[in-house]
Amino acid sequence: MCGIAGIWFHTSQNVGTEVIKKMTDVIYHRGPDGEGFAELDDGKLFLGHRRLSIIDLTPAGNQPMEYMNRYTITYNGEIYNYLELREILQSKGYRFYSATDTEVIMAAYDCWGIDCLQKFDGMFAFALYDKNSHELFCARDRFGEKPFHYFEGNDFFVFGSEMKSLWAAEVDKTPDDYSIYLFLNMELHEDPEDKSRTFFKNIKRLKPGYYFRIKNSEKIYQEQYWKINFQNKQTNISFEEACLKFRELFEISVNRRLRSDVPVGTSLSGGLDSSAVALMLHKVRNPSFPQKCFSARFNDSILDEGYFMQKVVEGTSIEHFETWPDAMGLIANFEKLLYHQEEPFGTASIYAQWEVFKLAKEKNVTVLLDGQGADEVLAGYTHFFLPFFREIFLRYGHSRLKQEYRYYLENNIVEKPIPIDLRFKLETQYPSLVKSLRAFKSKNIGVNKSKEISDSLYKSFKHKKTPFIQFNTLNDALDYFTTISGLDKLLRFADRNSMAHSREVRLPFLFHELVEFVFSLPSDYKIKEGWTKALLRHGLKDMIPQEIVWRKNKLGFQPPQKQWEKSQQFITLAKECKNVGVKYKYLSLDAPLNWKTLVLGIFLEI
Repeated sequence: MCGIAGIWFHTSQNVGTEVIKKMTDVIYHRGPDGEGFAELDDGKLFLGHRRLSIIDLTPAGNQPMEYMNRYTITYNGEIYNYLELREILQSKGYRFYSATDTEVIMAAYDCWGIDCLQKFDGMFAFALYDKNSHELFCARDRFGEKPFHYFEGNDFFVFGSEMKSLWAAEVDKTPDDYSIYLFLNMELHEDPEDKSRTFFKNIKRLKPGYYFRIKNSEKIYQEQYWKINFQNKQTNISFEEACLKFRELFEISVNRRLRSDVPVGTSLSGGLDSSAVALMLHKVRNPSFPQKCFSARFNDSILDEGYFMQKVVEGTSIEHFETWPDAMGLIANFEKLLYHQEEPFGTASIYAQWEVFKLAKEKNVTVLLDGQGADEVLAGYTHFFLPFFREIFLRYGHSRLKQEYRYYLENNIVEKPIPIDLRFKLETQYPSLVKSLRAFKSKNIGVNKSKEISDSLYKSFKHKKTPFIQFNTLNDALDYFTTISGLDKLLRFADRNSMAHSREVRLPFLFHELVEFVFSLPSDYKIKEGWTKALLRHGLKDMIPQEIVWRKNKLGFQPPQKQWEKSQQFITLAKECKNVGVKYKYLSLDAPLNWKTLVLGIFLEI
């Protein structure tokens, strides 16, 4: 796990060494264990690297790394199946001079070309230069766990793990108005219709599951190498068999994500996902290495999950450590949080996560396994019931829908139940009509306006069609929230928070073979008799405490944000931030003093 940066001038530059050093210095936190630089293409291309030593702690693992006197790479991430790939490549005659996965990437690219990406089980963002073809090959993992930002200019192309590196190379910081509009008016952290868009006009991100090849001064065209295959259907597998297969894949995933030469622990919220990760790790770990897990607790009896955390660790050898975030700590750390996040974020749970990674650093645990991705892949959110109900209604009719609706009410805590009424049936049966009506409203009337957004910003985009979609099948909804809009913001939050403290976070639920298997199964294997994440609940029910397996409520490091927003410190800071947002003509004069007001003001100032 590291930080990468690079700059490719269109002509030779004697300032290149100075610039690349600045670009890596600002991401020191991503790799405090070492730095490295490479000068290539006759002094036009400069690659930089900050190292967080995880595998092969010797100097042999330093980057940028060369291979076969042809390839040079700067790489951030982990290829978890590198040992299996290394063995295959050795059988084909490739030799290795370190114990790293970095060499495996370059050998795999030499052997299979861009098809090597299909073979990697991992999280990664890298830039690999081939001096024979004078091409730079840049790729990002399937789900976007690791970041890759870039800028195409008239004089140079520049990239980095974080935007700070681009700013160090004097890339412009002008905010992107449409991104701010989406954030203020629709509470979106990304543009679902253009995943390369960032909150800055001139900076793009390499999309998850995409790559590009570039020669000096060429235009970049991102190409997709992976997406979920909806044609792959498991038609002859029982629910019990599916649960066993899911468990097998999950255990493989956790085992691979334990490959490390430094301590590995877990984060623990007390919910189903993090409990599953912690207890599977406890089952498969080396007994001589005690497991440490880290949690955020809150002085709020409704939101605190200490009872469930204790249920997970009791009777095990897991060492449990807790942190107690509060409103004062949030205000004190807000600018630092946004400095590392670089773009606005939606809730105070980001601060709770920040404190968990800070605690892990204090306890000298470098790698943490986490449960992110389970909700999106396994249908963990209650909003997935609507597309599930639509699919049931269209496929089986009203009587089956009535039965599933009863299960939904029995096995979930639902404040506002989904109405199964005439509107539901019309929208389900005539989705094209709904889409047309929404487009007509956007074009002729405009979308609804939030309290925070200024009139001028709203008027600029109010007639642009909303980037929301109606889903008539559960798989369509899961695919959207896993690969289009939803999961990616959570991965961004986790990457920046963990790397701010020089920690690495690994996500067992995002093993692509596990994800592909889940998508191949019938919808009623994912939501079964009203239970979300049915495969996980049934597949690991003998391992996880029953109070957690059959929990109906869902929290997950959810702090008492509404209470914090009432504190005088929050209100005072929010007023200052509102003035900033009004000055830049993004916030309205009557914008409430809330989270969005606060975040946007600090974002604009920083």
